Amino acid sequence: MIKGLIITPPVLGRISIGKVVEKNGKRLPEKDDQFTITSQIHNKEGWVKHPLDEQLRAKAPNQKLRSIPVRMLFDDPELNLRAEYTLFDRQTGRPVCIGDGESCQRRTGNGVEQHPCLSPDLCPLAHGGQCKPYARLYVNLDEQDELGSFVLRTTGFNTIRTLTARLRYYHAAVNGLLSCLPLQLTLRGKSTSQSYGTPIYYVDLTLREGVSLQHAIIEAKQLQQEAQACGFQQESLDQVARQGYANAVFDRDEGEGGVEVVEEFYPEQQDGSLRAVVSLNQVITEIQQGLQQSVSKLN
Repeated sequence: MIKGLIITPPVLGRISIGKVVEKNGKRLPEKDDQFTITSQIHNKEGWVKHPLDEQLRAKAPNQKLRSIPVRMLFDDPELNLRAEYTLFDRQTGRPVCIGDGESCQRRTGNGVEQHPCLSPDLCPLAHGGQCKPYARLYVNLDEQDELGSFVLRTTGFNTIRTLTARLRYYHAAVNGLLSCLPLQLTLRGKSTSQSYGTPIYYVDLTLREGVSLQHAIIEAKQLQQEAQACGFQQESLDQVARQGYANAVFDRDEGEGGVEVVEEFYPEQQDGSLRAVVSLNQVITEIQQGLQQSVSKLN
């Protein structure tokens, strides 16, 4: 295994809510009230839809894809959902600081450094909303490729909080057999004072329609027994995935298209003015200069 290269689940496609569109010469994120399943191919019209999108949409009411049947790849919730605070360099699209609220890895001219993570509200590098929560949920949709995944990327607190809770609750309720549960992604809407009554959508993870928790537990146990009988080792799979994540010197998914992520992280404002394009190196330089000036005054 190449050291320093993060090994993530093989990705067959993406699950998104909305897309980036071009309006008046500007690229802006456009939210939607349904899921879209795309392939990994991008052309001038955007991401090419995956065949599963049409198949699932044909069965959905009014062809609005608001629920997707899924299974988790791993029993460990944190292997299925990877979430952290991330600060991207807006010019390159590369993540340069990744933290969990306690400690962070920061890419500098001297290499990758370890620092305390103060969270976006308190970190001097995160001013102007540069650092946000960033999560990737890996799920299995195509049971013909049981180790392949579709990835849902999100920066929404509501989605991250809900998915984290659901994964941990289900993991506890079924005694760790998370990968054996029949689950579905469900799109929910709600209004808040900050949305001024406009619905905002977030992703929930529930049992499939018509399946009770009791029956889901029975099904999970049966599926585990069948898998063990044929020699499938879920515990070993989880361990290999854990080692793959830990193999990275700097925790970054190289194939995730940083420019597209930055477009979602730092959209142009509604009045058409572009938020200031500032790289992390510029911010670090400014902070270091300010500290040097303060030290000089004290001396």
